[in-house]
Amino acid sequence: MRFSFINLIKALVFVAVLGGATYYTIGKIQYKNQLMDMEEYSPKSTLVVPSNELSRSKFPFVDVHNHQFDMPVKDLSKLTTEMDGLNMAFMVNLSGFRGMYLEQCLKNVKENAPTRFGLFVNLDWEQIDAPDFLENNLTILREAKTAGAIGLKVYKGLGLTDTDSSGKRIAVNDPRLDPIWAACGALGFPVLIHSAEPASFWKPKDKFNERWLELKQKPGRYRDPAKVPSFESIIAEQHDIFRKNPGTTFINAHMGWMANDLDRMGAHLDTYPNVMTEIGAVLAELGRQPRRARKFFEDYQDRILFGKDSYKVSEYYTYFRVLETHDEYFDYYRKRHAHWKMYGLGLPDSILKKLYYKNALRILPSIDASLFPKE
Repeated sequence: MRFSFINLIKALVFVAVLGGATYYTIGKIQYKNQLMDMEEYSPKSTLVVPSNELSRSKFPFVDVHNHQFDMPVKDLSKLTTEMDGLNMAFMVNLSGFRGMYLEQCLKNVKENAPTRFGLFVNLDWEQIDAPDFLENNLTILREAKTAGAIGLKVYKGLGLTDTDSSGKRIAVNDPRLDPIWAACGALGFPVLIHSAEPASFWKPKDKFNERWLELKQKPGRYRDPAKVPSFESIIAEQHDIFRKNPGTTFINAHMGWMANDLDRMGAHLDTYPNVMTEIGAVLAELGRQPRRARKFFEDYQDRILFGKDSYKVSEYYTYFRVLETHDEYFDYYRKRHAHWKMYGLGLPDSILKKLYYKNALRILPSIDASLFPKE
């Protein structure tokens, strides 16, 4: 009898274990079959909070960071109609290039929308070893200024991927470029410079990297530390040219990739009084820290410009909402840049006016001031 009772207990334990294991396994299989990846997962929030969606800025604004690669042949009437809807008074097309392309861009603007666009010229750094490199580029800058260009745009290739004739990387602070930065100061050409990438692009592509989704969708953006210079070394080169050229106004694009560390960004602006910055493509960093970001805008209200980068009308709406409202917990427009939610900074009118147009008018005096409110 005792033996049979023990066997019964064993049998019951076995059945319980087997049943539990089966239940666990079935649950796992069901979960796996229903599993979706991060790109598909788009839950609708049940949070009920005030919503103030905006499709037009409160004040006319200057977008200092835009790219219109087809401007030589673009229908500017359509573009200006879209700009009017957004309340964008003036757009800076950073992709003016040089030579005949720049000439055709300027021609289209002068004939069809002379007060609405400004062109920045671009140089070819990979010709740095050519005997006439410096002379040619100084001539390009002078002639571009005479023709109506209003600044120099430096793409991220300088310091990252641009190479000389021997295949060696060209550093941002290569001394052979020093006369170009000085010439921009003498010409009154602001230099909008994009150096490096978000620091997360150098980090392991693992579950701890908050830009993992972007690196999955855009694998070419990963920067292998074994193959390319570090983030810190590239921005150190950039900061070196700021230090060496106090008479030149630089616009550190994308908040210098320091919008995730506003204490550091503030110290940067304190160190280099000739540097401005702009918020293009880093709104997601600001919208997740509204109290700290608002304090930053209060402290550095004379140093920040409005910029967007890629042009898509509906994406401007999120910029306006973050900058102007006190809304809570709303979506950014691109998941790979921000799988988190946005919060409004609720900036006061005095700061919005500086961000939207006053600061730009100060460093780009050729913009028609009549496009903006009179104080």
